Amino acid sequence: MRFHLIPTDDSFFPLFDASAANVAACARALQALVSDLGNLPAHLGVVQACEANGDELTRTILRRLNTTFVTPFDREDIHALAEELDDVVDDMWAVAALLNVVHVDSSLPELKEQADLLVQMADETCALLSRLEAMKGVQPHLDAIDRLETEGDGLYRRALGRLFSGEYNALEVLKWKDVVEAMEAALNTLEDISNVVEAIVLKFA
Repeated sequence: MRFHLIPTDDSFFPLFDASAANVAACARALQALVSDLGNLPAHLGVVQACEANGDELTRTILRRLNTTFVTPFDREDIHALAEELDDVVDDMWAVAALLNVVHVDSSLPELKEQADLLVQMADETCALLSRLEAMKGVQPHLDAIDRLETEGDGLYRRALGRLFSGEYNALEVLKWKDVVEAMEAALNTLEDISNVVEAIVLKFA
């Protein structure tokens, strides 16, 4: 246990919780968009609002980091975690923006499954971040995120198999390949968040 003459600034923990909640809200908005492409503009606005909120939360965390003398864990870890939480919302916004550009009428089945996994992983990320201050009880959530990301890898390969099976014309293949790759990137970034948390806990628990 570490002792400091100057108190540790624990306000980072609620900020990380807020960032994780924003990630989960963005995942649900993207899931709704993928399932309801006919109302894409309305859903797009929600995803974009989450992306903007994520940017503001990240700025708040980094400003506090620059003015805090004693942090609850290493500065580089705080910075890395804040950036990963911001990146995953950017990844989700990239999926939504692509769907807005490619003008498709209905979703690829695997994309809907990816979106469902995204929500599950985001919920596990919220639970994981809520345990960061105590640095206890994280392993079940780390395991769940790892398992879900592995499922996502399988979905991604299945989606590519469908796209190159001859079922779709060349233009549709180009459209959908970019979208499923962007969704896979979001799933991978959620795993990156869990990796940062795991490293923090291993160092300081």
